[in-house]
Amino acid sequence: MTQPITVTSPLLPPLEEFIPYLEKIWENKQLTNNGPFHQQLESALADYLGVEHLCLFNNGTMALLTALQALRITGEVITTPYSFVATSHSLMWNGLTPVFVDIDPTTCNLDPEKIEQAITPQTSAIMPVHCYGIPCEVERIQQIADMYGLKVIYDAAHAFGVKLNGESILRYGDLSILSFHATKVFNTIEGGAIICPDAKTKQRIDYLKNFGFANETTVVATGINGKMNEVQAAFGLLQLQHIDKAIQERHRVTDYYRDALRDVPGIKCFSIPEQVEWNSSYFPVLVTKEYPLSRDALYQHLKNNNILTRRYFYPLISDFSMYRSVSEKYPEANHIADNILCLPVYPQLLHNEQMTICQLINKPGKSLAIF
Repeated sequence: MTQPITVTSPLLPPLEEFIPYLEKIWENKQLTNNGPFHQQLESALADYLGVEHLCLFNNGTMALLTALQALRITGEVITTPYSFVATSHSLMWNGLTPVFVDIDPTTCNLDPEKIEQAITPQTSAIMPVHCYGIPCEVERIQQIADMYGLKVIYDAAHAFGVKLNGESILRYGDLSILSFHATKVFNTIEGGAIICPDAKTKQRIDYLKNFGFANETTVVATGINGKMNEVQAAFGLLQLQHIDKAIQERHRVTDYYRDALRDVPGIKCFSIPEQVEWNSSYFPVLVTKEYPLSRDALYQHLKNNNILTRRYFYPLISDFSMYRSVSEKYPEANHIADNILCLPVYPQLLHNEQMTICQLINKPGKSLAIF
């Protein structure tokens, strides 16, 4: 059997291009601890993303954990039930209480109109997610935060390279966190970053991600080991050389889906606002009542034909047992979670493979059995 078509596949540049980086690491004899490739990647990513200060991490979850520590967040944090569990897990690991509010069904992001209702004297921050790389209502969220004296930390795991009105979406809020996991638009195998507004904040974060060491003999904070190693950084430098082409290919894939599925009854594609420069990180579709199969039946139909989609995000975070004590009902998030399906999107996805996916969706009773 040939390899299944998955939702995503890591961008793997030619092996011969990576060998010189490995040889250089071997020659330098520095595998981690802010090595030369680490420093180069921080600088190169800041330039590419249009931000001043960027702190690399060994993964995005560690970046989330450290961001909350860096801003000294306490008490309650308003966030979304519609995300990957790392978002809320980072709160719980910091001894914080997640307060979930419902989402806007047109964007799958936090509904700003629900945020203000959830604020209590214990609220110290808002943690929204730019779901599927579609920007939150950043201006409205900032207005609410300013009114109540709250910090804003964006989980921007999906938002690499995304711009709003020509400016990086990562510039909004007090901090923004990226993930460089292998499934993301840009990856360092595992990895992540915190985007911060000034050099002082970057310095504190750099201390925190290295056990709190300020120098060889001075520890200034109860830090953790969140450092990115040289192999990850080298992989990222190589990835960065190919990222524009990769995003262009992702646009090719999502544009084709949008055209091919536009008139399929019961399949609803999400729209991207005109002022947004998107990265085609995911391609979610909503399976509505007009479609002859349920979302789960369509998921299984595609799986039977060796096409692996994702019910992303299902179930809601608030449905997991460790969060039920802080959960209520979230009708919009529940509706999206019960009907969403993310189709395969990655640069290597072939045109004939994508045609087959769309044919299977257009004719759900027919099995093509090509793969």
